[in-house]
Amino acid sequence: MSKKKAFALRLNEEMLKAIEKWASDEFRSVNGQIEWILMKGLKEAKRDPKRKAE
Repeated sequence: MSKKKAFALRLNEEMLKAIEKWASDEFRSVNGQIEWILMKGLKEAKRDPKRKAE
């Protein structure tokens, strides 16, 4: 399992509320939802950290 690093993230209130609702709808924590969103974006950009270097 990879090591996790904590850092501060500043979001506007409306964005946070939307993420909280989305996370609740998918039975995830807000942190888990943000990680999922970021990983999805990385995969779509072909920058997934688990991809082998090409």
